[in-house]
Amino acid sequence: MSHNVETLVNNFIPFLSSPFGIFVFALVYVFWVSCLLPGSWLSMLSGFLYGTWLGSFVVFVGAFLGAHLTFYLGRTFLKEWAQNKVSNFPKVQTMERAVKREGLKVILLTRLSPLFPFGLLNFTYGLSEVKVRDFTLGMIGILPGTILYCSLGSLALKVSNFGEVLSGRSDISSFIWSLISVLSTILIVILVLRSTKKITQDSNSLD
Repeated sequence: MSHNVETLVNNFIPFLSSPFGIFVFALVYVFWVSCLLPGSWLSMLSGFLYGTWLGSFVVFVGAFLGAHLTFYLGRTFLKEWAQNKVSNFPKVQTMERAVKREGLKVILLTRLSPLFPFGLLNFTYGLSEVKVRDFTLGMIGILPGTILYCSLGSLALKVSNFGEVLSGRSDISSFIWSLISVLSTILIVILVLRSTKKITQDSNSLD
């Protein structure tokens, strides 16, 4: 049984490493994002298969296409479903209100912060009045996390470093990403509080 599994893996990895295999992997990532599934492990697998930089490129393309597909579905065919889904996440609903005032700034910060689910944000921005241009430019914010996860997957190729990956010991890239995440989360909180306060003041002035 184990020999059959090993044979399957040995045959499957060369396929995924081929140009057509890379294309298939990117399509899988599009589907993965569209189903609101967390992409961290799939990103690490991309780094394992293709290395840090090619893996990051494949993940970014898949995430970019998947995000835009979800964005448009949230604005059209799945609008009612997306509204019901987002209503279960008050934190994400708050972001929908904040983005009306802050636009691209909020989108970039939420992409940098791991506290906001990537797939659900795509639906949320689809429901909001955000411009497609700002949504597209905001995708730049996923690059630090993408490179980090792919670099961790690439490290897994080296048996000597695999223990460090599993134990979660930080290297310089993970430290920088953690720092960016904390700072961006703080900025998001400030922007949300300011935006919410302004919305409340505007509502009171209309009463």
